[in-house]
Amino acid sequence: MVLVRTKKELASLLSSFDKTRGIGLVPTMGALHKGHMALVKRAISENENVVVSIFVNPTQFNNKEDLVKYPQTLEADMALLKEVSNTISVFAPTVEEIYGDKTKTKVYDFEGLDKVMEGEFRDDHFNGVGTIVETLLKLVKPKKAYFGEKDFQQLQIIKKLVNIANLSVEIIGCPIVREANGLAMSSRNERLSKTMRKEAAFIYKTLNTAKKKFGTKSAKEVIDWVNGEFQKNSDLDLEYIAITDVDTLTPIQKKQKDVKYRAFVAVYAESIRLIDNIALN
Repeated sequence: MVLVRTKKELASLLSSFDKTRGIGLVPTMGALHKGHMALVKRAISENENVVVSIFVNPTQFNNKEDLVKYPQTLEADMALLKEVSNTISVFAPTVEEIYGDKTKTKVYDFEGLDKVMEGEFRDDHFNGVGTIVETLLKLVKPKKAYFGEKDFQQLQIIKKLVNIANLSVEIIGCPIVREANGLAMSSRNERLSKTMRKEAAFIYKTLNTAKKKFGTKSAKEVIDWVNGEFQKNSDLDLEYIAITDVDTLTPIQKKQKDVKYRAFVAVYAESIRLIDNIALN
């Protein structure tokens, strides 16, 4: 397994690859878990060469404290990747290597995809995501890049980014990987107490019931029910519940037969922000 830390080292590594085989990229912020490994395994199954980037991107954090507390565990991450395959290449640059002396965020027109849900609560978040993802895609030039559906809004925005930047890469969305109790796997889960980690299973349980209700109830009734369930749970603080069109992320007004919908939530557990979503039809 190869670890490179600079753009120059990355370019040298990429030049050694057989260009006819293609490259698969798995962008991560480290603190890797089984959810990341599912992406890596998918990439390995579909590409001769796989690059995993590990970079905690400061431009997508609205909360400075959240950035400071975000776990950085490169040694453990490398060990976990090695268990999957010795052929993986890891790109783990510093902030200075990516941004130079000044971290500057590009501004994109995501045609409204970034204005709902996460965009309502995290100013400029998706411009930060777009900036680092575009940078990585241009540096690695992968044939395919892999992202988890836990960050479904981000996934749709990255697909839009590829069109905006006219990049030749296929964006692959991979299913959410969950803990045994249903909690969506996230690096943030490690910051939860053991008790809260069990309690947070309530999030997915509620989404599952909401999905069942969506078959016979209106979207408003489902949203009101979810709000009511979280109000009864004093350990979890619901920031938002949204039901949107899968493609446009437009909040639902009235169910339409040929439209696919998804429910999204953001929840605070012990001051740690967790997100999840579920396909409704």
